[in-house]
Amino acid sequence: MDNGIQNNKNFILQMRPHFSGFSWILVLLVFVSASCSSSHGSMELERTLVIIKPDGLLGNYTDDIKRTIVEYSFSIFKERIVQLDEATVEKFYAEHSSKCFFSRLKKYMTSGPVLVMVLEKENAIADWRALMGPTDASKAKITHPHSIRAKCGLDIERNCVHGSDSPKSAQREIPFFFKELSSDVVAEHDEL
Repeated sequence: MDNGIQNNKNFILQMRPHFSGFSWILVLLVFVSASCSSSHGSMELERTLVIIKPDGLLGNYTDDIKRTIVEYSFSIFKERIVQLDEATVEKFYAEHSSKCFFSRLKKYMTSGPVLVMVLEKENAIADWRALMGPTDASKAKITHPHSIRAKCGLDIERNCVHGSDSPKSAQREIPFFFKELSSDVVAEHDEL
C-alpha cells in the first residue's frame, strides 16, 4: 500500500473517536477525495469561450445562466459586455458568410450587447456544450428540456448562447475577444 494512503488511513482511524455520525462521513469523504486526487493526479483545466447573445442579455437570463455556470463547477475566468458591430460579427462568423442565414445572424448579433466569458474547468468545452443543449432551441425544448437553450432560446438562430465547439475553436475564439489571452493556434469553428 502506498505510504500516503497508509498515513491517511492511520490518521482517519485515530480521528474516528472525535467524530460521530454525519461529521464522520464528511471527514471520511474528504480524505478519500484527497487520496484519489493525489494518487491519480489532477486533470488539466480547459477553457472555452461563451457568449450570452443579445436575447439572453436583454431577456434577463444572465443571472440564471451565471448561476447554472457556477452550479456546474465552472469558473468564470474572464468576462466583459461588448456591443458587436457588423465587421466584428463578419470576422467572428466568417465561415458562415456564404450561408443563407448570414445576414440574419449579423442583424441578430448586432441587435444588442452580448456578454462574452471565458469559462474554465476540467473538460470545459464538452461540459458547456452539453449544458447549452442542441443548437436549435425549439428542438432542445423537446430533447433537452433542462438545457440553457431550451430554457431561454427561441429557435436555431436565436438560441441565447454560444460555446466553442472544439479546443482549436476555443484557442481561436478566446483571443478574439480577450487579446491578452492570445494563442498561436488559429482554427475555424462551425457552430453558432
